[in-house]
Amino acid sequence: MGQKENINVRYRFQYLRNKEILDRGNWSGRLDFILSCIGFSVGLGNVWRFPYLCYRNGGGAFLIPYAIMLVIAGIPLYFFELSFGQFASQGPITVWTVSPFFMGVGWAMVLISAMVCTYYNVIIMYSVYYMMVSFVTMDGDLPWQHCDDEWASDLCRENPYPKFDSMTNETDKINSAIELKDTNCLTGLLANLSASFSVTYNTYNDLNSSILIENTTSCDKDLKLPSAEYFERYVLRLHEANGFGDFGGVSLKLVICLLLTWVVIFFCLMKGIKSSGKVVYFTATFPYIVLVILLIRGLTLEGFEKGIEFYMVPDWQKLKDPKVWGDAATQIFYSLGVAFGGLLTMSSYNRFKNNTIRDAFLVTLINCSTSVFAGFAVFSLLGFMAHTLNRDVKDVVDSGPGLAFIAYPEGIARMPAAPAFFSFLFFFMIFTLGLDSQFAMMETVISGFIDAFPVFLRPKKTLFTFILCVVGFLLGMPQVCKGGIYLLTLIDWYSGSYNLMIVSLCELVGICYVYGINNFRHDIEMMVGKQHPAFWIYWYITWMFITPVAILFIVIMSGLNYAPAYYGDYVFPGYAEALGWLMVCSPLALIVLGFIIQSIRYGFPGALKRQPEWGPALDEDRAEDPRNRYDPINELKHRNIASNGKDNLAYVGDKKVKYIPNDQIRL
Repeated sequence: MGQKENINVRYRFQYLRNKEILDRGNWSGRLDFILSCIGFSVGLGNVWRFPYLCYRNGGGAFLIPYAIMLVIAGIPLYFFELSFGQFASQGPITVWTVSPFFMGVGWAMVLISAMVCTYYNVIIMYSVYYMMVSFVTMDGDLPWQHCDDEWASDLCRENPYPKFDSMTNETDKINSAIELKDTNCLTGLLANLSASFSVTYNTYNDLNSSILIENTTSCDKDLKLPSAEYFERYVLRLHEANGFGDFGGVSLKLVICLLLTWVVIFFCLMKGIKSSGKVVYFTATFPYIVLVILLIRGLTLEGFEKGIEFYMVPDWQKLKDPKVWGDAATQIFYSLGVAFGGLLTMSSYNRFKNNTIRDAFLVTLINCSTSVFAGFAVFSLLGFMAHTLNRDVKDVVDSGPGLAFIAYPEGIARMPAAPAFFSFLFFFMIFTLGLDSQFAMMETVISGFIDAFPVFLRPKKTLFTFILCVVGFLLGMPQVCKGGIYLLTLIDWYSGSYNLMIVSLCELVGICYVYGINNFRHDIEMMVGKQHPAFWIYWYITWMFITPVAILFIVIMSGLNYAPAYYGDYVFPGYAEALGWLMVCSPLALIVLGFIIQSIRYGFPGALKRQPEWGPALDEDRAEDPRNRYDPINELKHRNIASNGKDNLAYVGDKKVKYIPNDQIRL
């Protein structure tokens, strides 16, 4: 028989003498992993969600529940996933040889990451478009600095709002007030106003300024900022769509930008972590440089203190509201990226002795500090914007894409000097923030499938990566239609929501209660060394009790505060909501399906028990277990040979190096 025929079809492990797992690879250096984790966790939500939540939930007072939720849920889950993936050197699916009953949890992680990738790259694409527009207008005005007749509607207003308190001329006040009103609406109110004030008003010109300002608010025009009109009417062309049921045609300029974005993703991931691990040296650090520049510039603008005050002045009464605590827990959960599978995937490429304790504390603290720091950069500019528009800060603040592509660009456009340069920096920052998170989620999907089907996919990893990028591009096409923002909003709203929390809960149950928290503790000590018993008190209490309760609290609060998806004033139809809930339930269905299939394959309770293959990937690491729980891989190999009579020896590279297959693992 030829050498190729001797290769076992279901191999798992392959070794080089330099202790690197050839099949999967390792990070080239420790800093590759740290920066990748920072890049994954520090994403768009740190810039466009946390500052908004902070101001809405009591300013500086919000930092108290935020810090508490970090301690009782964020850090425990982060350390848990880093240790889990690193110990077995396996991705989110095959790592569940620890308890095959829960293998559906890994498939759920892969599905959630795949769904998020489809819309996340569209958001990155928006930043690419704005970045290029900012670059080509360096010598002139940004296109959204003014209401251009090409795309602006009658509701577009670029001038500041009138400061009525400082105006002394009554005629000027009346004329300025009428500019902000719908005159047909005012005419309809004349009869009611005449009756209320016992004065006959024949036309709205008869009204004095006090009545116009204080008693006709229902007639206020829904005026739009130039940046809002530019984004919705020129970039998206949303006015040419007709709701969720009619997206309209595709936008060619956005299709090209989306293609460019996926090309960048492919070239950064084509060699796996060997290539993406180098890219993050720039993409994970550059946003901090930009944030510092934007903060310094923001603090030099007039009115910045209004924004900082609005952001940080504490409202202690807010702490009595359970919703504030729910928002803090939810933000911690999403910001750190637990349950997406990204942390499991990235840590699986670590050397076995890497210190996950240090990494967990370092990355989580950097992530949360970045959120707070980004808030100062954001609100200093929003304070300036409110000052120039003569508005309150609450009238100009927004969250999500509304902050990134409307509110903040409007503030940049009103800078007195070099607005195009700062716009380019801001959108370049958004681009790099998004790339890091996209790298991790795409790598989760790629590694999940390759680990599950190694013989077929691992030799073709570059081709498989290319195919997934093509699929991602095609799935993003509907989102670059003129009404594509509706679909993007729906996916964003539902794809990673309740299902993430259930996945985390299943992880904790599967390891702490089924596999055994004591076993997991000994596994971790094999990597980081023996720890004092007092060290484990915190982890035992959080993993076994407090963190699961915190997750249930998030689920309950999310349910109580549930609101159907919407975009601006548009409310999604019932069938769109049903599609959203299908995205929520699909990963959970995979978990249940995994329970059923694995129980049939292994029997019950056999499916709950760890398989012989569970444990460190290298024999020398398995041998360090003082409890002798892990048989050498070579011994498992000989058992397989005895069972099927095949020789599983093959050679790789210039040296004769064994790879150790294992055809007994059932997926």
